[in-house]
Amino acid sequence: MLSPWVRLAFALFAVSWGANQFAPMQLVYREQLGLGSGSFTAMLASYVVGLIPALLYFGRVSDRFGRRAVIRPMIPVGIVSSLVLIAGAAVPDLLYLGRVLAGLASGMAFGAGTAWMKELSSTSQAGAGARRAAVSLSAGFGCGALFAGVIAQWLPAPELLPYLVHIVLMVGALALVWSVPDARARATDLVAKPLSALATSRFRWGIAPWAPWVFGVATVSFATLPPIVSESLRSTSVAFTGLVAALTLITGAVIQPWAKRWSEQDDDAGIRVGILLGVLGFGAATVVAYTGGALSVAAIVVAAFLLGSCYGILLGSGLASVEKLAPADELAQTVAVFYCLIYIGFAVPFVISLLAPHVGYAACFAGAALLMLLSVAVGRKAKDPHLTPR
Repeated sequence: MLSPWVRLAFALFAVSWGANQFAPMQLVYREQLGLGSGSFTAMLASYVVGLIPALLYFGRVSDRFGRRAVIRPMIPVGIVSSLVLIAGAAVPDLLYLGRVLAGLASGMAFGAGTAWMKELSSTSQAGAGARRAAVSLSAGFGCGALFAGVIAQWLPAPELLPYLVHIVLMVGALALVWSVPDARARATDLVAKPLSALATSRFRWGIAPWAPWVFGVATVSFATLPPIVSESLRSTSVAFTGLVAALTLITGAVIQPWAKRWSEQDDDAGIRVGILLGVLGFGAATVVAYTGGALSVAAIVVAAFLLGSCYGILLGSGLASVEKLAPADELAQTVAVFYCLIYIGFAVPFVISLLAPHVGYAACFAGAALLMLLSVAVGRKAKDPHLTPR
């Protein structure tokens, strides 16, 4: 019998698979539907329209009524999102709706699921819940992109099969997670109150400014860089996009043990390392902008590794920091706010797609690296020494 946290981990893996299965489909929809880069990145970002309200609302529901009350209905929503994306091949505007529904499912899962994972990991060492959640989500993000890219590249019906795989995973997740125990007691006080962790200078200045770069770096890696070399790859461009997304996000999962070690030494050590790797990743992205052919492809692989490492370290360090700041009855809501902040980064590729025709990709990547450094610099002295881990 699988342990409860493993069964929950599969549910988080499945929903994050669905969140990112759309990433390598840009070239499929470009060929079949004539979608341009701007339209596709807008569809990619429309995920946030469903995600952020769901995070804020269902984080509170989870803290009041229990984690299972949110995770169980999340799975049918995820299944419907893939069904709508399948229909989007015939009615392209439905692709926006499918992405919004995928965001809704993710918003239901991420805050409640991360908090539930911490509670199911209470007998393990400190930080185990945050690390298990980060690994589950990152592995799902990466595998969803990888397998969608491979299926869309070499199997028939590329607009259908990737989404069917996700539907099967979600059905399996529903069976596994249905009976996972929920120790969260139903709250008796249903009056909304401010979240104490959000009032701390540690959260406001030491976490919030850099949080959007968690997904900002990841989405630049798999949404902005592969199309730059798509003409030179031609027949394998869809698979390459999926491979880059997988490399980025699975690297984020694999690097979690190192993120844990740095966080144990100092809360900010992992953040500093992550930001440094992100700056180096944008440096490699600049090489892509200035070169062509095989050298550009190699530079994208290097950038994906560096940006994926940045993503994974910042995600793990951020979740661990939030766990320390938030009391138990505010944990899902505080995690939800953190996820809202990191998903603002989904807008970064869209901004780059608007600016690049005017200033060039190299200037965009250099500007992003500078903004990353500034985002961590503002919080260097933002600590609350009176706070203790909960």
